[in-house]
Amino acid sequence: MSIKALTPLEGRYEAISKPLSEFFSEWALMKYRTHVEIEWLITMATNPVFKEVRSLTTDEIQILRNIVNSFNEETANRIKEIESITNHDVKAVEYFLRETLKNTSLSDIIEFIHFSCTSEDINNLSYALMLKHGIHKVWLPAAEKLVAEVTAKAKELKEVAMLAHTHGQPASPTTIGKELAVFVYRWNRQLKQVRNLEYLGKFNGAVGNFNAHQVAYPEADWENIARVFVESLGLTYNPLTTQIESHDYVAECFHVINRFNNIVLDFDRDMWMYISLGYFKQKTVKGEVGSSTMPHKVNPIDFENSEANLGLSNALLDHLANKLPISRLQRDLSDSSAQRNIGAAIGYSHLALIYTTKGFAKTSVNTQAIDAHLNMAWEVLSEAVQTVMRKHGHSNPYDKLKEITRGRAIGEKEIKTFIASITLPEEAKKRLLALSPQTYTGVAPKLIKHIK
Repeated sequence: MSIKALTPLEGRYEAISKPLSEFFSEWALMKYRTHVEIEWLITMATNPVFKEVRSLTTDEIQILRNIVNSFNEETANRIKEIESITNHDVKAVEYFLRETLKNTSLSDIIEFIHFSCTSEDINNLSYALMLKHGIHKVWLPAAEKLVAEVTAKAKELKEVAMLAHTHGQPASPTTIGKELAVFVYRWNRQLKQVRNLEYLGKFNGAVGNFNAHQVAYPEADWENIARVFVESLGLTYNPLTTQIESHDYVAECFHVINRFNNIVLDFDRDMWMYISLGYFKQKTVKGEVGSSTMPHKVNPIDFENSEANLGLSNALLDHLANKLPISRLQRDLSDSSAQRNIGAAIGYSHLALIYTTKGFAKTSVNTQAIDAHLNMAWEVLSEAVQTVMRKHGHSNPYDKLKEITRGRAIGEKEIKTFIASITLPEEAKKRLLALSPQTYTGVAPKLIKHIK
């Protein structure tokens, strides 16, 4: 960790964010560019249409792929040295590969490194792979862990009654498990979309028409060659582009992560409120300090930390999703500068997921506080009473209950006295008299079946 790091992702939170550097750092971009260049060279060597590129031995293919497998900081620094002369980052990778292979058995094919490629052919495939691998190997496991933790707790607490609040006021009771399950259900819908995202790639030259390709090898089926190559990398082929892949899939990706983030943000704020109400207690950690002056404090800082980082992530995701699909004519360079911030957008989201999961793990249900609030809110049964009265022919039961309950707290005695005073079938009256705020939860416990 550098104490002079410009962002907390590389400074204060470097230990948490480090796994993402394998996919979203400048080092990672260089590595993925090297990977794409090498795989294209291997592809040409295995296709007989490229007669000038001889077949490679198994050992030679391994030599090429080992350049990627052994890619390290020294490799990246050498590419940066070359870039300081070329002032072009993609060309620096090409020159690095030429330099690496010039004294090997592969020196006779170095002219086919970066053959027919524009920089964006390499870049778009590199970024697509970075995004796909970074999300699936780092972001998604963190998201799935949070959902799994909340799912387990929802099932465990499906029967625990809790006073609900609408507009900040006491409302019909629910269960803790059901309320947690609402978030799980919402998250799972977004995760399904994340898992099904398509990551597109193009490989069609300077303006998307295979111009130079067709002149060099007029007999080649360039569309099929490009499609097979892109798909061999694990990406979906985009057949119609300008110089750049249009980035619509990137916007789709960022929009779904933005939605997932917003559900986490909603969860953070609800957990903060439940802690404030005393419904959840926070476990104390020896040595931790909640306040610099108030010794008793155990602050919900993990949820607050998450909330702040979700805001940063969403701001970046929203900007990138709106900016990247827009480019003047056949291309401008603004997308390239914007893309360099993808790691920060995903990084702040990942950081938030870690802190929300951490905060949730520190909580436990405070049934004493929950029951106390329920016992002070017998007026919530008025909903059930007026509904049963309406079923059995009473006129304006809502108004009658409103007169004795609206804006005031009433106890068990008052609500049961009212029930006893009204004319109802014995079975209906008995059912109402048996109700309590703790048992008036509808089918909430059964609704847990809708989450896995």
